Amino acid sequence: MTETVAWSCPSGHGLVATPYCPECGERPLKARELTLLGLVDQAFQSLTSIDGRLLNSFRTLVSRPGALTVSFLRGHRKPYIGPVSLFLITNVLFFATESLTGGTIFATPLDSHLHRQPWSGTAQVLVAGRLAALNTTIDAYAPMFNAAIEVHARSLILLMTLSFALLPAFVFRRARHPFAVHAVFSLHLYAFMLLLFCVATSVPATGLLTSGVRSPSENLDRVLSMGLVLTSAVYLYFAVRAVYGGSRVASALRSAALTTGAAAIVLAYRFGLLLLSLYST
Repeated sequence: MTETVAWSCPSGHGLVATPYCPECGERPLKARELTLLGLVDQAFQSLTSIDGRLLNSFRTLVSRPGALTVSFLRGHRKPYIGPVSLFLITNVLFFATESLTGGTIFATPLDSHLHRQPWSGTAQVLVAGRLAALNTTIDAYAPMFNAAIEVHARSLILLMTLSFALLPAFVFRRARHPFAVHAVFSLHLYAFMLLLFCVATSVPATGLLTSGVRSPSENLDRVLSMGLVLTSAVYLYFAVRAVYGGSRVASALRSAALTTGAAAIVLAYRFGLLLLSLYST
């Protein structure tokens, strides 16, 4: 056993003969820590130990649908970060990716609402009325609307996640799980979906590397939207089986219903952002 040389605690607890101060947990400063290599080593340790928990959470979230929810509900939480923290981190990652790639999955600009959404006809009527009430033009109003919807999209996304939690609560109501079970399931699902959105918003941005312009192809958008729905459906199937159990047929039917609900909630969220941004600017 290596003998610890007595050292002076920097917090004022006197000489200490153990590796860590029993009063405050401090440890002796090593000369290497004050070098450039020492700083790099500390940064590496921080990333791999936040932690390995963060990396482990991302890896498990993607590769083992439902496993994080099951572990959390069983109290096996030490290897992972909590569902709320994970969701918030993926949320920050998603909006950072959108900003870098010029994506507009949720921060949909006014022009897109008016011409490229299922509710464009309704949006045209509402916007015309709003412009008349404000006595302004579309060119003057659009920048204000676009700035407002970016703020609302970032700050209210948790509402979409909690809205989804009502769906498994209804679909699995006979199991009589506490609502917290469905909330955790929803947080993990939407954390995964936000990672999917990161990929989806990055694909059209590959054109920035060659032509300097983000791809405007509507066909590409349709393909990506279909890919998102199908990937989410497959993920939900395995997540449902892991968390709620049931036969393969029952799980397939329930995951299909939840996928439809999730897609509807995303569309409703985007339309809600239109209304909120329209009447708050």
